[in-house]
This record gives sequence, structure tokens and C-alpha cells, in this order.
Amino acid sequence: MNTVIERCIQRGLMKREQKEGIGTVLRLTPKGEALLTRYQFDNFTMPKPRRWDKKYRIIVFDIKETKRFVRDSLRTWLERLGFIQLQRSVWVYPYECQEIVTLLKAHMHVGKDVLYITADSIENDTWLRESFELS
Repeated sequence: MNTVIERCIQRGLMKREQKEGIGTVLRLTPKGEALLTRYQFDNFTMPKPRRWDKKYRIIVFDIKETKRFVRDSLRTWLERLGFIQLQRSVWVYPYECQEIVTLLKAHMHVGKDVLYITADSIENDTWLRESFELS
């Protein structure tokens, strides 16, 4: 994950800020906000490689009830980006998407509440493969 954060910082999509009482936090730059806006409003889709690497990207989150709006917004984003819901707070996507997830986490201020997992397999995944049109 640190590599993705560093790449986002180098590309000018994010920056580190010091917050009193909290420490270092990540914030989106105007360039990062513009990229998210493209995904949100221009029906911009995540690039798909020619071949699937046979790995799933899983997003797991635990966002408190007091942040219901943020939780619902994250679900909407994941659905729009093409993720499929496995369970209430567990979403899956078959291609690399760590950069956009990192940008979303910074945008929504939920860095520690959202985990990005790469998995080699998911039990009984035939329906997922069909849904994502994977071979």
C-alpha cells in the first residue's frame, strides 16, 4: 500500500499533511479530486487488462453508524466502479484497483476503516467469474 501512496503523491494526486493531535494524514490534491470527479460524473471506467491475473481485489470496511452517509457513499462508489458485493461490507473486483481505492479512502477520510485485500481465490466463485465475464 505504501508504494501506491507514494505513487499517488509523486503523480500529484495526494499529499501528506500534519494534523495537530492526529499526526500525518493523507489529503487529495485538486488533481486527485479531478480524477475522482471523472470517475464519478463522466462514467469513467477502471482500465481492464487483457488477461485476468486470477486474483481478486477485496474491499472490507467497518465504518461506524455515526458515519452512515460516508458508508453509503462508499458503497455507491464501489458499485459504480464495477465491484460486486459479497456481504454487507465486503466487495470484490477482479483487477488491480488499489490506486482508486487509496484515493477514495483519502477523499472520505476513512483510511483505517477500509482494507484492500488481494486474494488468490474465493470459495465457490463461479458466479463471480460469470458476473465479471472471466474465463
